Amino acid sequence: MLVIGAHLSASKGFCAMLDTALSIGANTFQFFTRNPRGGQAKDIDERDIKEFISRSKENNFGTILAHAPYTLNCCSGKPEVREFALNTFKDDISRMELIPGQLYNFHPGSHVGQGEDIGISLIAETLNDVLYEDMTTTVLLETMAGKGSEIGKSFQELRSIIDLVDLDGKVGVCLDTCHVSDGGYDIVNNLDGVLEEFDSVVGIDRLKALHLNDSKNPLGAHKDRHEKIGEGFIGIDAFQRIINHPQLRDLPMFLETPNELDGYAQEIALLKSLRK
Repeated sequence: MLVIGAHLSASKGFCAMLDTALSIGANTFQFFTRNPRGGQAKDIDERDIKEFISRSKENNFGTILAHAPYTLNCCSGKPEVREFALNTFKDDISRMELIPGQLYNFHPGSHVGQGEDIGISLIAETLNDVLYEDMTTTVLLETMAGKGSEIGKSFQELRSIIDLVDLDGKVGVCLDTCHVSDGGYDIVNNLDGVLEEFDSVVGIDRLKALHLNDSKNPLGAHKDRHEKIGEGFIGIDAFQRIINHPQLRDLPMFLETPNELDGYAQEIALLKSLRK
């Protein structure tokens, strides 16, 4: 079964997101835990969560993916920004634990001139403060395009973070197709080679989810501008290989393309038609 969904608004709760996902042919979804440009989160509705857990099982729903706000920067040079990141991270995980066994994705952060080594150390420090033994949520480092001072543009940077995490079994990776292409990994012409490198550096078992996004920019551009599936430099043939690859086909996949709901529905139908 192709487990595929899109990025949905969480403003009306989990059951509303489930209904929206079903309406566009999806069997999972991604959502922001709070305002992506701010820090305020909705109050928890335990009845909505309980109903969602029940209905997701009835509808054979896949693993869902929560996305941290963009303002969460664990390796900022400003202590107050790092403190916000830590508090937000902890609060998000406590909320995710109400729906056990799901995924929480975050952008590792930007070192803003401090250097990669310091940035990596600060990200790992946050993870060591947040992760705990009994948690069921898996935290995902997202592969990044490498714009500015972003950490996570290479598999080695992700590995370096993981190596410093005490409870590293709680950490995985979300591979964003636009980001890795913009970061210089040729998933169009050498998907097998890219995955072999990922396996040798990070470990393929840590790959827990995919962001399916075409790119407005060519290989290695370091720009991070998403495009609709098949309309960018990655192209439809590459996506057919990605969704059918034996090391990727069973992972949950999430669209973050520049679309409204009808566009997501069309892309989901397209990708389903390419499934072998």
